[in-house]
Amino acid sequence: MHIHILGICGSFMGGLAALAREAGHRVTGCDANVYPPMSDQLRALGVELIEGYGAEQLALKPDVFVIGNVVSRARAEAFPLMEAILDAGVPYTSGPQWLAEQVLAGRHVLAVAGTHGKTTTTSMLAWILEVAGLQPGFLVGGVPLNFGVSARLGRVAAGERTPFVIEADEYDTAFFDKRSKFVHYRPRTAVLNNLEYDHADIFPDLQAIETQFHHLVRTVPASGLLVINAREEALVRVLARGCWSEVERFGVKSDAPGLRARGEPHAFDVLKSGVKVARVEWSLIGEHNQLNALAAMAAAEHVGVALADAARALASFQNVRRRLELRGEAAGIKVYDDFAHHPTAIRTTVDGLRRRVGLERILAIFEPRSNTMKLGTMKAQLPWALEEADLAFCHGGGLDWDPSESLAPLGDKAVVSDSIDGLVKRVLQAARPGDHLLCMSNGGFGGIHAKLLEGLAARG
Repeated sequence: MHIHILGICGSFMGGLAALAREAGHRVTGCDANVYPPMSDQLRALGVELIEGYGAEQLALKPDVFVIGNVVSRARAEAFPLMEAILDAGVPYTSGPQWLAEQVLAGRHVLAVAGTHGKTTTTSMLAWILEVAGLQPGFLVGGVPLNFGVSARLGRVAAGERTPFVIEADEYDTAFFDKRSKFVHYRPRTAVLNNLEYDHADIFPDLQAIETQFHHLVRTVPASGLLVINAREEALVRVLARGCWSEVERFGVKSDAPGLRARGEPHAFDVLKSGVKVARVEWSLIGEHNQLNALAAMAAAEHVGVALADAARALASFQNVRRRLELRGEAAGIKVYDDFAHHPTAIRTTVDGLRRRVGLERILAIFEPRSNTMKLGTMKAQLPWALEEADLAFCHGGGLDWDPSESLAPLGDKAVVSDSIDGLVKRVLQAARPGDHLLCMSNGGFGGIHAKLLEGLAARG
């Protein structure tokens, strides 16, 4: 089969392209921004890339066009290829639909959903299954350091439901299918990690997202398992709408049925219904990762991995790129990269680093880049998100709201700059030996990490 992917350089569609190539399909694709590292990864796989969405690509005559959700008819002039596809009446489908039909069919799908922690928990779960010898397939919205790739088919056996672990995103599928992506995946094991308001560009309120999560719940068979964060009121409401599968809760209180942790996030006992069943000792920090671990362990148990074995596997888990990733050190100052962009994720990331570094100074450097943050929907939460940092630096360029006003409660602890270079200059002026520079964005942040390290190195 020849597939041509529109929006191929996104993390999901790029992973889909890798799976398609591994499965033996011919893959071509286009995007408005064909640039490294994704472009290099795809070309290394033998994927032909085309810059832009020109209508002349119709002449490729693939068996099917696979449409990414970056494509919009509201901006039809930006996507002439899509208009040509519709005009010609040739076959097209969405990425999640193609994946469900061509890759996930017949597999035991383990889907990890939630506002936060999807990528990390998916990676943990895949690694646990790998160490257990199950050779899982996976598709992750990041690069797990244990694997070095974001997607692979794993072991496939006729007549056997071999495991496939997938990061299950609640964002919409395509311009012609406004359901959440995860509705297509039909998991037998579904992790609902947490649930907060996000994606203000497509969801009017939290209830609308809860509805999509309940659509996911409806697709899990009676023989399946829902792994639920017991601390989330929104998930209680989701299950109250109806539940037809077994439920395993994690993060429970005291001796309630389910999994809970006892001890510090880097070294803790795992208790099931009050009885110690395993112990995790690893390099990760933060209570959020402790909860992620419980979720991954519960999901792995559903495919036959004992909790004690899962705990031992986590000891060798190396996390995911851009999750408190140390990018370098210069002049006695460490520079980190993290994907955090939602206020809750920012607060959790800062808190995790605080637990590691104690009283040493943390300079939090962030850009409100997600669609939700660009709209200013959660701007009032920023002071709360950043209160554990010693100083906060915000890139305010391209916003329709004033970050200075939102960060005013932080007083002189907050600095706003409309340019990356201006922000770098202010950070370098403030940084001193022993500091930790924590850069947070769901994009490339204008190469700020390299610029900071270069500037620090120039101090001599």
